[in-house]
Amino acid sequence: MAENDASTTVFVERMPRAPLVWNNHSMAWISDRIAGIVENKAPRWWWVSIAITASVAGFGLFCIFYLLFTGVGVWGNNIPIAWAWGITNFVFWIGIGHAGTLISAILHLCRQKWRTSINRAAEAMTLFAVICAGIFPGIHVGRIWMVWFMAPVPNPNWIWPNFRSPLMWDVFAVSTYFTVSVLFWYLGLVPDLATMRDRAKGRVARAVYWVLSFGWRGGNRQWRHYEMAYLVLAGISTPLVLSVHSTVSFDFATSVLPGWHTTIFPPYFVAGAIFGGFAMVLTLMLPARSLYKLQDVFTWDHIDVMCKLLLLTGSIVGYAYCMEFFVAFYGANPFERFAFLNRYFGPYWWASWTMFACNVIMPQLMWVRAFRRNWVMVFFVSMCANAGMWFERFVIFVISLHRDFLPSAWRMYYPTWVDVFTFAGTFGIFLTLFLLFIRFLPMVAMSEVKGVLPEADPHYYPPTEGGGEETVKEIHA
Repeated sequence: MAENDASTTVFVERMPRAPLVWNNHSMAWISDRIAGIVENKAPRWWWVSIAITASVAGFGLFCIFYLLFTGVGVWGNNIPIAWAWGITNFVFWIGIGHAGTLISAILHLCRQKWRTSINRAAEAMTLFAVICAGIFPGIHVGRIWMVWFMAPVPNPNWIWPNFRSPLMWDVFAVSTYFTVSVLFWYLGLVPDLATMRDRAKGRVARAVYWVLSFGWRGGNRQWRHYEMAYLVLAGISTPLVLSVHSTVSFDFATSVLPGWHTTIFPPYFVAGAIFGGFAMVLTLMLPARSLYKLQDVFTWDHIDVMCKLLLLTGSIVGYAYCMEFFVAFYGANPFERFAFLNRYFGPYWWASWTMFACNVIMPQLMWVRAFRRNWVMVFFVSMCANAGMWFERFVIFVISLHRDFLPSAWRMYYPTWVDVFTFAGTFGIFLTLFLLFIRFLPMVAMSEVKGVLPEADPHYYPPTEGGGEETVKEIHA
């Protein structure tokens, strides 16, 4: 309804969009709720959790040192399966790290404001996942003291890396991705660090936040520069979402091994990485939402949208699985055909069908709205997706290698306790870093959440008494 007057125009919006923050909270409530997580004493469950994760991380580090001092023979690798859990875990963690950049960069460019409640945690998850991924290229080469040869630095022998090797492309792609992700994450933190500085009661905490906030005062000029820098970094980060995992897929797509030599790998890997990344965000944020009582900030509408994205990317991954079979049989290459039949009907059939069930069948449950609004079902599907994405990498790497061109060289792969606990140790490192993050830094972007509140609108007027649920905006001519 619109009424025209010489001085006033009144717009009544009878069907407003669902608010991104429920229960009409104020900006002060946002600051108190999110900053209070850092300012209050750590709950008992946090101490128990970090004790467990730190112990697992410590044992994982012990396994790594045991590997370095003993040799890669402590792993279950053999010939022809020279790449096994090491490369599987590397690609798994790189994939987990994709959701942060997608949520922060691409959704920001698309003006999707619902991202504000989850982007900070997703960005932090990206950094921790890339740190875990970076462990494996160093330790799986065998000669750890030669790892620095992968860096483009001159040495006394004038030996330079082979820049035509996809393994070298990994070094540049992952290091660039990590650097830009750190800048993007920290830039978004600056306004919130200033809020923590102004609220800090202790001298040490105030001094630390003062240094980290770079003198942020929230002036108009600072906000203009901040928003422009954030937009530029979002533009730089967007190609990285597509290029990093595409580059990782070139490690295999440029080979001649059946099951690897296919052009579908780059988009297939990117879709799978986004699928696994969103699943991990849900896995971490659902418990945090309940434990820290953030239901009004990370609402069911946010979960609903993320479940739909999980359904979309899971369907794309399922399409890629079907296309792999189609290409193998349409190409009439007997080796390629055997490789894919061996995946689903060979000795490792259980891994392939687990992958298919977790990545394709389980996400289809998200078609049902009641399931998208049930946190137990959402958590179950996200955990299935996490497991399915690890099995996908295992299927691609190990099953493709264990039966290659020469039947006399066919062998089975069995992981050792060092394989298992090294992988478990990276989960311990990942969760320990995440627990430290939510303890000492704001886990939700306060400044961005405040920006989507109704009172952030310069034309906002508080609802008048008796106005019901209608939103009235007065714009003076």
